Amino acid sequence: MMTELSPSDIAKDAAAAAAVRLVENGMRLGLGTGSTAAFMVRRLAAFVKEDGLQLRCAATSKATADLAESLGMKVETLDDIGWLDLTIDGADELDPDLNLIKGGGAALLREKIVASASDRMVVMADGSKVVETLGAFHLPVEVIPFGWQTTKQLIDRMLTLMDLDGRPILQRKRDDAPLLTDEGNYILDLSLEAIPEPARLSAALNAIPGVVENGLFIGLCDLAIIGKPDGEVVELRPEGAEE
Repeated sequence: MMTELSPSDIAKDAAAAAAVRLVENGMRLGLGTGSTAAFMVRRLAAFVKEDGLQLRCAATSKATADLAESLGMKVETLDDIGWLDLTIDGADELDPDLNLIKGGGAALLREKIVASASDRMVVMADGSKVVETLGAFHLPVEVIPFGWQTTKQLIDRMLTLMDLDGRPILQRKRDDAPLLTDEGNYILDLSLEAIPEPARLSAALNAIPGVVENGLFIGLCDLAIIGKPDGEVVELRPEGAEE
């Protein structure tokens, strides 16, 4: 018996279905992580099976790789494939310039590496993820475990200099223990409320020793496909971008 989808899931699935239609035979493809990406992987697996597509796929997380392989798809490492034609991923927030916050699924490091190794990045989301200014969703920052408390203090000092202080920085946990990313690192979640200068903040975070990467994706997304609860989609592009 099939479970009826919620309006949010209908929107996510609609965006995933539209994104999969961009996939062509022979592509080298990056597979994102998260709830919307899971809809995409299921859609893609069915598409591959029905049309016999030959694809080379790299996953942004172990969870995505496991899902794809359970559905009969072959997943390779990014190093084995090399450069990618297209990466399809979700987002926790996106602004009018298609700058993103990602990392709610703790895969931001691999997601950014894969997106940066692609000719094109397409993001799928439901309408709740579209915002005027990034920051209502917590900003994940991946840090190495060694000296992470010091790294946290350095982040706090930097936020004070950028007038973003006074807001909590929380270590993400799972089952009362620090959550470990696929690379064995910790995640610090910054509750900033608003990020008026995302590119400046991203550069400042990545200049701090101990910070591996942050969840701001600046200038990487070429197209956003936004699903609606009625199953329709709209496409968003950065201002001045060609269709």
